[in-house]
Amino acid sequence: MKKMLLASAVSAIAATAAFAASHSNEVKIGIILGFTGPLESITPAMGDGAELAMKEVTDSGMLLDGMTVTPVRADSTCIDAGAATAAAERLITSDGIKAIMGADCSGVTGAILSNVAMPNGIVMISPSATSPGLSTAEDNGLFFRTAPSDARQGVVMTEILMEEGITEVAVSYVNNDYGKGLADAFQAAYEAAGGKVTINTSHEDQKADYSAEVGALAAAGGQRLVVAGYVDGGGSGIVRAALDSGAFDSFHFPDGMVGAKLEENFGTEIDGSSGQFPGTDSPGADKYAEIVAGAFDHTGAFSAESYDAAALIMLAMQKAGSVESSDFAAHVLDVANAPGEPIYPGELAKALELIKAGTDIDYVGATAVELIGPGESAGNYRQITFTDGKITTVKYR
Repeated sequence: MKKMLLASAVSAIAATAAFAASHSNEVKIGIILGFTGPLESITPAMGDGAELAMKEVTDSGMLLDGMTVTPVRADSTCIDAGAATAAAERLITSDGIKAIMGADCSGVTGAILSNVAMPNGIVMISPSATSPGLSTAEDNGLFFRTAPSDARQGVVMTEILMEEGITEVAVSYVNNDYGKGLADAFQAAYEAAGGKVTINTSHEDQKADYSAEVGALAAAGGQRLVVAGYVDGGGSGIVRAALDSGAFDSFHFPDGMVGAKLEENFGTEIDGSSGQFPGTDSPGADKYAEIVAGAFDHTGAFSAESYDAAALIMLAMQKAGSVESSDFAAHVLDVANAPGEPIYPGELAKALELIKAGTDIDYVGATAVELIGPGESAGNYRQITFTDGKITTVKYR
């Protein structure tokens, strides 16, 4: 009996060792996005973009001599900080992720950063959290973003509206960090340029009726209604109420409102409206389209930024020779910026090989990445208008 027990124990130890060895070349990266909630029509392509970069690296066999990258998705809900924090904690404690691609909305991103990422020393690179407040948030050098701050978006919005002769607007913003930060940044830039904001007021997300909010906006008036909200939430509710009441028929849409769902919801009803979201016509954008090859809709907001965020995480790991955040956090800026060999989508294997050889790289990526200040994007935007019910590109800024 003792011999049988000893043999069983030896077998168990051997099996455990074999299991550990088979998983020693795997690194897990969390993808935390609002797969449910007011951005749920935008986030699938964001997750797909990040996972495309991870597959590209895994297929190359070049990350730290053959390491496999496994994405692990979690739902931030976009608006529930408690749920987002719990999801991030599960990714770290249960799944063993080494970094986070995310989160998406600014409020939940800040909550995860302060409550989970910093206490656990985990790097976060957000593709879409744009609140100016995140520029000065305490982060211990762990937080980066491939989307520009709304301080920049406010200026771009101002330029677009003033060039179109829109000198008087009403503003409705979702009542959270994203909405308030963007509305304030826009008002400051717009008024400095000579424009007039007739009213700058918040709306709660996911309400059934927005007639009271639209009544106040209509009373204030304006040539166009700026809706700094979410396309799958209250932002679309505000637009519908404004159209149905005849209060406004022309709108301006920042990034959280731009997506295929906007076309689906309103079609030609919003023709002539304007907007913008992060985007570039750089060579990397075309290369991103090539490698996506129609597998998902890469043209919406923040899909390319998600690919770039995931890519930066893995390239920084290669630079550090380690998958531990404490080791590679300091190398994110090294791989993101000049000097170095320019790297575009589809060239992650080349980048990993160059880094291994000790050659500097400059990750340009799908969005002309250039990280400034506290590790955030300098910012490029795609200006749009609505023509025949469709989002049409005007130019890039």
